[in-house]
Amino acid sequence: MDAPALPPLEPRALRAPAAAGSEAALRRAARDFEAQALALMLQPVFATVDHARSRFGGGAAEAQWRPMLVDAYAAAAVRAGRGLGLTELVLRELQRQRGAQTPNTGETPP
Repeated sequence: MDAPALPPLEPRALRAPAAAGSEAALRRAARDFEAQALALMLQPVFATVDHARSRFGGGAAEAQWRPMLVDAYAAAAVRAGRGLGLTELVLRELQRQRGAQTPNTGETPP
């Protein structure tokens, strides 16, 4: 019996960095973004797995848990430094945007 087709992976909502914009919160947001991007890229790969030959027997239960497994693989790869290499790029952009959000004091910039 073939497992049902997987629905497309719905991107989960990422947490916005803390209002204070601490470095740890910005880095966590950048790492979460990279893990989500990697999971979206891995999802089609895991959708092609032959369910009949799967170690766990396939079926609907395996199909339901697969998106969480893909998310876990992606998060582990990013933590190990084996992701897409986006974390540092996203972190720099978040830092740049944080620097651009200076309070308006009514003065014109130089």
